[in-house]
Amino acid sequence: MKLTHADKGGVKMVEISEKEDIRRIAIAQGKIKLKEETIEILKSGKIEKGNVLTTAQIAATQAVKKTSDIIPLCHPLQITGIRVNFEINNDNLKVKVKVTTIGKTGVEMEALTGVTIALLTIWDMVKANEKDQYGQYPQAKISDVYVVEKIKGDRN
Repeated sequence: MKLTHADKGGVKMVEISEKEDIRRIAIAQGKIKLKEETIEILKSGKIEKGNVLTTAQIAATQAVKKTSDIIPLCHPLQITGIRVNFEINNDNLKVKVKVTTIGKTGVEMEALTGVTIALLTIWDMVKANEKDQYGQYPQAKISDVYVVEKIKGDRN
């Protein structure tokens, strides 16, 4: 097996200059399990810290744009589009992030980073509602973060 990010000299960023610029899309998702009461308060817009979903959208967008700053060997990319959507269920909230670029490398890491930061932002904003009498979070759980789809070229 050949390692792409390491050689005799140590770690390296993969050389991509010879690759063609093409349209690339990645869609990632994840979910956060919460108490049903927390979901109801979130739906009513009465979370003490403010608008949870708008804040999570902004956080995800910032995270996508900063991915190469926090993942050491990730290429900085010219992002052409970011879409953050939510699905609210009885005991969980799903986050889906779609990232688009025209470039030489994919945007999977950016989509995964966006989802993860959106989920962490949601946790931060609802944690007061999730704590038990001991200050623990027995029901809150972030899970199932993965790449749903990767599209390379004009395929939709």
